[in-house]
Amino acid sequence: MDALLDFSQDFDVGLLDRIVQTFYAGGGPDLTAAQAVLTQFQEHPDAWARVPLILEASSIPQSKFIGLQILEKLITTRWKTLPDDQRQGIRNFIVEATVKVSSDEVLLRREKVYVTKLNMVLIHILKQEWPHNWPAFIPELVEASKANLTLCENNMVILRLLSEEIWEFSLTTMTRAKVEILKQQMSSEFSDVFGLCSQILQEANKPSLIRVTIEALCKFLQWMPAAYIFQTPLIHVLSTRCFSSPEFRPVTLRCLAEICSFPLAALEYGNHLSAMFNAVMTTLEPLLRGRDDFTAIFEENEEFVMNLTLFLSSFFSQHCGLVEETQPEATRLGHEYLIALSRVDDRELFKICVEYWSNLLAQLYQESSIIPIGSFNLSLAEGTDTPPPMDFGSGPSRKARYEGILTHLREVVIAKMARPAEVLIVENDEGEIVREELKEIDTIVLYKAMRELLVYLTHLDPADTKRILLNRLNRLLDGSEFSWANLNSFSWAAGSISGAMNEQDEKQFLVTVLQKMLTLVERMKGKDNKAVGAAGIMYICGQYPRFLKGHWSFLRTVVEKLFEFMHEKHEGVQDMACDTFMKIMVKCRREFNKSQPGMREPYAQVILRAMPSYTQALANQQIIIIFEALGHMAGSAPSQQYREVMMTQLMTQPNSIWSNLMAQAQQDPDGVIGNVENLKHLDLALKCNIAVCTSAGQYFTSQLDRIFADMLALYKAVSGIISSTSAAEGSVSYRTPRVRQLRSVKKDILRLMETYTERADNLALLNTKIVPPLLDAVLLDYQRNIPVARDAEVLKLVTVLINRLQGPLGAQIPPILDAVFESTLGMITQDFTEWPEHRIWFYNMIDGIVRYCFSALLNLSPDKFKMVMDSIFWGIKHMLRDIADVALGTLSELLGKFPQSTPDVCKAFFGQYLRLIIDEVFFVLTDSGHKSGFVQQTTILATLFRLVDGPLAGMDIFPGTDPTQNAAALQAYCVTLLSGAFPNMARIQVMQFASNLGVYHSDLETFRGEVRDFLVVLKELSPDAADKVDLAQEEKEREKKMAEEEHKKKAEKIPGMLKPEEIKLDEDEEL
Repeated sequence: MDALLDFSQDFDVGLLDRIVQTFYAGGGPDLTAAQAVLTQFQEHPDAWARVPLILEASSIPQSKFIGLQILEKLITTRWKTLPDDQRQGIRNFIVEATVKVSSDEVLLRREKVYVTKLNMVLIHILKQEWPHNWPAFIPELVEASKANLTLCENNMVILRLLSEEIWEFSLTTMTRAKVEILKQQMSSEFSDVFGLCSQILQEANKPSLIRVTIEALCKFLQWMPAAYIFQTPLIHVLSTRCFSSPEFRPVTLRCLAEICSFPLAALEYGNHLSAMFNAVMTTLEPLLRGRDDFTAIFEENEEFVMNLTLFLSSFFSQHCGLVEETQPEATRLGHEYLIALSRVDDRELFKICVEYWSNLLAQLYQESSIIPIGSFNLSLAEGTDTPPPMDFGSGPSRKARYEGILTHLREVVIAKMARPAEVLIVENDEGEIVREELKEIDTIVLYKAMRELLVYLTHLDPADTKRILLNRLNRLLDGSEFSWANLNSFSWAAGSISGAMNEQDEKQFLVTVLQKMLTLVERMKGKDNKAVGAAGIMYICGQYPRFLKGHWSFLRTVVEKLFEFMHEKHEGVQDMACDTFMKIMVKCRREFNKSQPGMREPYAQVILRAMPSYTQALANQQIIIIFEALGHMAGSAPSQQYREVMMTQLMTQPNSIWSNLMAQAQQDPDGVIGNVENLKHLDLALKCNIAVCTSAGQYFTSQLDRIFADMLALYKAVSGIISSTSAAEGSVSYRTPRVRQLRSVKKDILRLMETYTERADNLALLNTKIVPPLLDAVLLDYQRNIPVARDAEVLKLVTVLINRLQGPLGAQIPPILDAVFESTLGMITQDFTEWPEHRIWFYNMIDGIVRYCFSALLNLSPDKFKMVMDSIFWGIKHMLRDIADVALGTLSELLGKFPQSTPDVCKAFFGQYLRLIIDEVFFVLTDSGHKSGFVQQTTILATLFRLVDGPLAGMDIFPGTDPTQNAAALQAYCVTLLSGAFPNMARIQVMQFASNLGVYHSDLETFRGEVRDFLVVLKELSPDAADKVDLAQEEKEREKKMAEEEHKKKAEKIPGMLKPEEIKLDEDEEL
């Protein structure tokens, strides 16, 4: 095998083929050896010279593929270093090889993978050579296409790939100037390309050629001028000749969908679009006549159904107004098809439909919102079960025209209602009822979209929504359509329209639903069936807090029913009961503290007295949920005195356990702390305290006062035992049940103090009375322990204290750093992966100190301050984005703080660290592993260039340089740094880059563009130095966030659109 690596000898293609065959078909040592030889061969700088012989003489496609990979890497990374004659030779060879294989019909089909790779290599050459060194490429390609249909077919593929590279993928592979040149060149020569496409579509009879031409047009339509679309026969040809052929129908629909989304097309070319729609619908009508479910069609031709959905949704979204009145029958038919498409059991297809229906319903709601929608009579006579026909075109408003269509849409949405995030009982693949532990993000997103649809549909016609839901419930009751899936979808749909009706209608509807649901559960046989029914009832109840708060007797009945469900042992029922109880307590908490009719005392007292019986059948995690729920109730008591009484009652059980064990510990410490069961009881008591503190917030102070001193004593005692055990038994002791339980107690003490710190309102009291003894207990213990015994929760607690107390905590910063800084740094600087939780909270702690305790940072000794800076530099080098982003944010914050300090401090900092910061930022900026930090990295660079042009101008920060020339000195330093790091790049290029950074530092978009262009050029010269940069990521994230905020603002104005738990209330406000 090693003979393959001897480039002084003649190349043996047969040997390469044998090695490649061993790699793909062999095993064991032979495979490993083959892989090593092939890797070395591909990395050899002269391997590209072997490629022509490989492509001509190799007998297996894998060898040819490897040869093209070698050539592709050469073109993308070293092309500009090659002499002109070699570049010309490679170009000619690839063109000849491509023409040879694509001119032969048999070869083109047989060598499909090889041709695809050849095409991509040719595209890479074009990106380097066209148009300046290859100006006649497109005319030559068009002319050659006319001579051979098979060659023409592959040429259309090449044109499609070229369009994709320029308009879709150029951001990460070419400089902005290069992209603009290629766009202008292709646009200026597009008339020849379009002429070829038109000729093929109108005259060609070869199916494969027509198909690839339509596929290429789909890409061209994303950027081609409107005149080519609307002032030529293109639309007519596509919608008639191409669409009439079953073979081309799917891809033609994709093309027509692109035309539908053309900007402002309807303003000037409405007639063309109307004619296109009419032609498509005329062809579709006989094909789809009588179909109300397209499942069978979808199974036969998925591409056609998917593209039909895209076409109809795109056309109606953009241009429905063109045809609603002029072509009412076709419009009705199109929406009827969309209803049928919505019934197909395919999630991606359904999401496209949901997006369109959401847009339509939002328009109809907005148009009809000025007309008040009356209430409806919710009698138990639900009316006919037969939906009205999907008539269209009559009525005084758009809403009236769509009534029949919307009725069918209601049925589809209710039948297919997705599972909400909070539902825990589901049917698994084996048909069993189990608790759902993992949340499917895609399902949650779909549920939210479907819920919006159902809310809109309820607003537009509440009576029809009610009719469909209750008829569906009746069919569940009589057994004609009973299944777990149908019962679940009904429950989720019924719970989703909370707030979409007026209160009286909602009351009648909910009472009717719950009565029938209870009847259904009573009739059910088997625990599985009853569990699903109970889950549905609990889910629906939890979604209607407005009704529950207005009907005390019903609320009380629901809560008592939940307490019954808490004793049900079927998997998941107790969890749902606890979670529903939590929801009700969050939204109805004040009702339990009021004097209600027929009660001698607030119901909260009844609950607190009976709580031991309610929770006796629950697991610990469920008990914790109940305590958190009741913390909401206790915290909402009407007076401070009553709150403290309730807090005492609520914590009776945990306090009793705590007090007894603390009293025993004074007599026999080892008997308590050394007993695993006692530790479990202490841990549960602490977790209950955390839960109540989470919900009661600032009102937890009185309870914390009761246990604070004992808790710190327990922390110290537990820490001592852990330390002594580890000293005696080594690190293996941390895997024993006793030590693990001891550590759990420690961590819960830390979590409790963290939770209280986040919610405390008296920060002065927190800082003076609680923080000193707390830090005294935890810091020294953290510092003295071996690494495996140091809890990341200590760093998290310190971070929370810093962020909450800010400046007043400044006096504690030196002892905090003394205790945790070096000890943690020693753990996380061994590599970039171990101790992940310690890493993230360590850097969050440093970030908090910089932001809120900056003056304390300035008081550190130079050595300690240098350690802080070194730790930040270490942080930005992390591959884990969370850590690198925090460190970059901290560095950016520092650069904003120091210019605001005294001139001497500012001068000292930048004089020592400015060049070091430049070094470190360029290091991560040019490393492909850190591309996710591009936005923050370039922001820091721009800040430094801006500072030397502003606040730092005139400061002596560059030794031996005139302070008035700091900007030029920084540019010169960057040139020296980058030229030394990347010697393959011409110095003049580096100088121009540094100069541009100095010019554009105040224009971040342009500044980042310059950096991106530099990285693209760097990638061409040094393949390992930089990789693709998603410059648009920041913009994408910003746009997504703005869209979400805008969507939420709109949702807030529509009753029922926000779920009850999504509505934020003030302390004294109720839902």
